[in-house]
Amino acid sequence: MNWKIFGAAFLTLFLAELGDKTQLAVITMSAESKSWLSVFLGGSLALICVTLIGALFGQAIIKVIPQNILHYIAGGLFIVMGILAIMGKL
Repeated sequence: MNWKIFGAAFLTLFLAELGDKTQLAVITMSAESKSWLSVFLGGSLALICVTLIGALFGQAIIKVIPQNILHYIAGGLFIVMGILAIMGKL
């Protein structure tokens, strides 16, 4: 276990999710259902599954695409998503 990478992943995702649509959806679902534990467990399991898919995909894709190219692709996708968000299309 690489604790430095673990900490970086935790901090990055924790900060990225604060105030995100996912957190707002959890707040809304908890308020409507009055069952915060069910929402917490369901949301936690969903985030674990999505993170697992991302980690496995990242491990597989790095064998096909060099890391520096992957950084450019990821950066480009973030720029495109930002532009779409600003334009109200996302």
